[in-house]
Amino acid sequence: MPFKKQIITEKTASENMATEKKADGLKKICALTMVRNDEFFLRKWISYYEKQLGRENLYIYFDGTDQVIPEFTKGTNVLVCEHINVDVKIGEKRRAKTLSEEAARLLDRYDMVIGTDVDEFLAADPATGMGLREFLSRQKIGNTISGLGMDVGQVLEQEGDIDPSRPYLRQRKYAAVYPRYSKPSVLATKCRWGSGIHRVKGKNFHIVKDLYLFHFGGFDFTRLKSKMTDQELLDNGWGRHMRKRAATIYAVTDIVNRGGTWKWNTATKVLRRMQQLCRPIFAWNKPTVFGIKAIVEIPERFRDLI
Repeated sequence: MPFKKQIITEKTASENMATEKKADGLKKICALTMVRNDEFFLRKWISYYEKQLGRENLYIYFDGTDQVIPEFTKGTNVLVCEHINVDVKIGEKRRAKTLSEEAARLLDRYDMVIGTDVDEFLAADPATGMGLREFLSRQKIGNTISGLGMDVGQVLEQEGDIDPSRPYLRQRKYAAVYPRYSKPSVLATKCRWGSGIHRVKGKNFHIVKDLYLFHFGGFDFTRLKSKMTDQELLDNGWGRHMRKRAATIYAVTDIVNRGGTWKWNTATKVLRRMQQLCRPIFAWNKPTVFGIKAIVEIPERFRDLI
């Protein structure tokens, strides 16, 4: 059953098309996300993607008509959906279905659609000298492409609580190269995302060199502890997810303290190749590294990007 959507600020196709500078030869690209009770990450999501794509090309779906639309979303395209208040597994499937339908609609006017959770940021390596839009415009895309997943953690007792006014990667230096976040975030054709945008149904992965998806869901222990007291999240089965995110912090802390980190160039090259080639037996369209835990120090060139 389709969700009822209340359009708050969405612009018409002609208005959006008029904002694109066709003379620059770049593709028309937009980004979308769904959010509930999370102004913390939404502020960062907007500030990052507006620099990459333009504020008018951002589409934000608020999960629940009880949500108060923040003033800082002005100039983006805001839509409000009926709240998906169900168990996390069912809810994630429904959210993916809704976002897939919205992405298909947007592909009637855009060349590509980027879909991420509100705590995820798709980034081109600054060493390429290109921003995200230029980088993606130069890619040959059949149906979808993915960045290499980087699950950003925290080194306890070395890295303090996050300051949202400063770049995240100035405060967090380490990440786990994690196939779960090598998501097929970029669609060039009308496809169907699986739960959490972790796969595209009926399609394989195409993980691109120099493209990364930074996930920040487990990068601050204080915030995680706060979420673990959110009764709505716990009632809907999010406790297990919160514990998995805390495990990233513990793993990063342990491996950094033991001096067991991988070199960035080695880890990204080897594990990207593994993810391009390897699939679990019962999930052929999800990448795997067969349990290898690689923690890397994020290079200085990324520090001010997010």
